[in-house]
Amino acid sequence: MNLQDFTYAEVGATQSADLPPGYDWMRVRTEIGSGAAVMRNAADALMEFWMHRALPAKVKTSARKAAPGVAVEVFLGLGPLRLDAPCRIVWVEEGDRRAGWAYGTLPGHPLAGEEAFVVHMDDEGDVWLTVTVFSRPAGRLAHLAGPLGAVFQRVYARRCGAVLRRLARP
Repeated sequence: MNLQDFTYAEVGATQSADLPPGYDWMRVRTEIGSGAAVMRNAADALMEFWMHRALPAKVKTSARKAAPGVAVEVFLGLGPLRLDAPCRIVWVEEGDRRAGWAYGTLPGHPLAGEEAFVVHMDDEGDVWLTVTVFSRPAGRLAHLAGPLGAVFQRVYARRCGAVLRRLARP
């Protein structure tokens, strides 16, 4: 994976608790359900892009399952109002109690930064989705959107949680 292709320097930073300065960031945590079956279903839905494909967006990936280097492109809107958001997966983790991945922005994306999607089961057996984002405007459209961009990201993260909750039901 060529790090020079990304539109930001801090590639992989969502894997740690400390997000880089100079970006807007957010974390949205959603309870998905409880138990090992919910965890397995949620992890599968996340790792095989089912969650993203169930959102009101078109998603194109270069592989069936998340792995470092896999291209992910999200398309929102229609015709001349269509927004293309090219990304590449920068890290992946997969275990019995925690699974997730992050993609980083590539040239042509309206933002510069990274977004991580992690499912984990806590000690009580509750399963959670955490979406972590750090980003800043990379193009004219994102600059014009101003604070609406952050609102859209938060709505998108909450929608991911609602969709994953439905997909993870045993």
